[in-house]
Amino acid sequence: MTRRPVQTVILALAFAGLTAAAPAVAAGPDGTVRGGRVHATGNATPYTVALTCMAERNQTLGLQSPRMAVGRIGDLTGRVDFDTGARVSQGASLFAITALARAGAPVVERLDNTVSQIELDYAQKHLLSDTPELAGQSAENFRPIFAGQVAGSEYFIVGGITELNYNIQSSGFSAQVGEAAVTGLRGRAGASDYVMNVAVDLRLVDSRSQIVVDTVSFQKQLVGREMNLGLSGGSTTVGGALSGGTQAVEPLQAAVRTLVERGVFELLAGRQTADAYSGCLERAEIGS
Repeated sequence: MTRRPVQTVILALAFAGLTAAAPAVAAGPDGTVRGGRVHATGNATPYTVALTCMAERNQTLGLQSPRMAVGRIGDLTGRVDFDTGARVSQGASLFAITALARAGAPVVERLDNTVSQIELDYAQKHLLSDTPELAGQSAENFRPIFAGQVAGSEYFIVGGITELNYNIQSSGFSAQVGEAAVTGLRGRAGASDYVMNVAVDLRLVDSRSQIVVDTVSFQKQLVGREMNLGLSGGSTTVGGALSGGTQAVEPLQAAVRTLVERGVFELLAGRQTADAYSGCLERAEIGS
């Protein structure tokens, strides 16, 4: 191959790479790409639609979700990075509380009772008042405590993030073409992708009997892609190299939130008749 065809192939390769590599900018909530400052947006998942559909259906049909609580949904993967710590989110319990609220289910606090316990202790000692400006003016100026004033849960959700499997499938290619001379013009290109997955196991427990009434297990696969291009060349006195590429992977923590919302929907739907929420899940999966 003569010098000119080789140069033509390499330059075309470099031009294609520069055209494909778009600058990294943030996407707006409507999917449009915008540069500059990025505003805070709602943190929805593909299954948020199903949860809000459940809330709307309850209101329309006069259905009542059971009073719920959330316990520990821990990271049981054992995956820890020496530099960055745990690889998956430690906030799965918070994801579940948000999911229950989106579904319109009444929730009682059981995850962090620090403040409520302190206030209860103060109230028992007659130190807590809802009108503290009247302190010292009335002997009855304290918050009374009544038997049964704390709402109990009917069911609670617990579980864990149970799987994080790296590179369950991967593929790629790499190519290089150029002149044989040491100072010749050369181009290279490569691309690869890989698949990993994360899974959660959740269970619904009857708060009175402690019987596990339902369990769900869901996994989600995440795809990562990488592309890189390079161009190098020179003469007997000067040389140069140009390289670039793109890399993208689905966010792992968002995948955990997606799995939790999917599991919460399934657990709540199991407490009603089979067709109570028909179409809600399909609406979410079609939309995603």
